[in-house]
Amino acid sequence: MRQPRQAKYSIGQVVRHRHYPFRGVIFDVDPEFANTDEWWLAIPEHIRPAKDQPYYHLLAENEETEYIAYVSEQNLLPDETGKPLRHREVGAYLDRSKGTYRVKASDVH
Repeated sequence: MRQPRQAKYSIGQVVRHRHYPFRGVIFDVDPEFANTDEWWLAIPEHIRPAKDQPYYHLLAENEETEYIAYVSEQNLLPDETGKPLRHREVGAYLDRSKGTYRVKASDVH
C-alpha cells in the first residue's frame, strides 16, 4: 500500500492560489483528496489536480469576499505579502501573533 505524501504546507501558513486571485490561511490538511468526485470533475480539466496529493482547507479571501476553499498542494504557493487576513472566521480556528497564525491552544489535544 502506498503511503500518502508528506504535506508541504502546514496549518497556520498563509498561501495563495497558483491560478486564481485568492489567498488564505490553512486550517486543516487531508493527506489525499477527500471530497466528492462531482466537486473534482467540476474543476476545468486543464488545471484539474491529481487526487494523490495533500489537499488543504483554507479560510480564503479575494478582493470581494471571504469563504472556505479546498485546494490541492500543486495549486498553492506561499503568500509572501505579510499582509494579515481579514477573514472573519480566522479567530475561530487560529490565533494571530507576531505576524503568524497558530492553532488555538484550546484546540490542541
